[in-house]
Amino acid sequence: MSQGRDIIMEQDGPLWRGRFAAMASPCECLIRGVSESLAWRSIQCVAEEVWRIEHKFSRYRDDNLMATINNASGQWVALDDETARLLDFADQCWRLSEGAFDITSGVLRRAWQFDGSDCLPEQAQIDTLLPLVGWQKVDRRAHSIRLQAGMELDLGGIGKEYAVDRAFNLAGQLSEADLLVNFGGDLVGRASQEPWLVGMEGTARPLAGRLQFTTGALATSGDSRRFLLRDGIRYSHVLDPRSGWPVSSAPRAVTVFGQQCTQAGLLSTLAILQGKDAERLLDEAGAQYWIQWGDDAPATG
Repeated sequence: MSQGRDIIMEQDGPLWRGRFAAMASPCECLIRGVSESLAWRSIQCVAEEVWRIEHKFSRYRDDNLMATINNASGQWVALDDETARLLDFADQCWRLSEGAFDITSGVLRRAWQFDGSDCLPEQAQIDTLLPLVGWQKVDRRAHSIRLQAGMELDLGGIGKEYAVDRAFNLAGQLSEADLLVNFGGDLVGRASQEPWLVGMEGTARPLAGRLQFTTGALATSGDSRRFLLRDGIRYSHVLDPRSGWPVSSAPRAVTVFGQQCTQAGLLSTLAILQGKDAERLLDEAGAQYWIQWGDDAPATG
């Protein structure tokens, strides 16, 4: 075992595994059949890319681009190409969801604390925040953006999946070896020697299922860790930005298999936002998915 910076690398036969932490998630990079030096370079490439993205777009920092945008007090802020493309994708998500996916809705976390307790906010708290929510209120020009004072952007709904795809593509350029990048259960991989076998987390049991694949990506949305429970009603952390309240009748978890993690992540999130109509959206999209409505085993589609 070798360790450098905040990365731990281990070997198991032909498999090298690098582990590190980013985006409040356990992260790993797996690569097969390469030298130790190439494995280290690949794993380091993955880690440094996700750390770069986290540093640039995290809403928890006060020294990055997100902080500049969110604290601009109604002034225009210049955007680089990468940020402009991410905001274009966020705009696409907002339109596809008819406003249910909204990267300005992060301000609602001031009212909601999804800690597993029974503490619901007062409607008055939510009502004071709703005027600060609404992607349609944001002004955009080519490579610049302006928020109304008090509004914020939060890219948490797309950032991790974007980081998975970016890191995988960069590391994949270093060799043609079997490679898998996994950030907290959102992952993408390729294999030619033997398929990857991954487990899918359930809400009431450690393992809800297994998937074997050679090329593709998985992304999951759900409330297994972040929720409120009051009077027998479970309130998911997925909020409808139009009402300020959790999406009603939503699945407990949705996992989608696709070719890119951003694609799979978008579909899993849109499905949760559809509430009781989640399966209809996924079926219409022709997605391969696993959906869990309660504590039973997940249904597949």
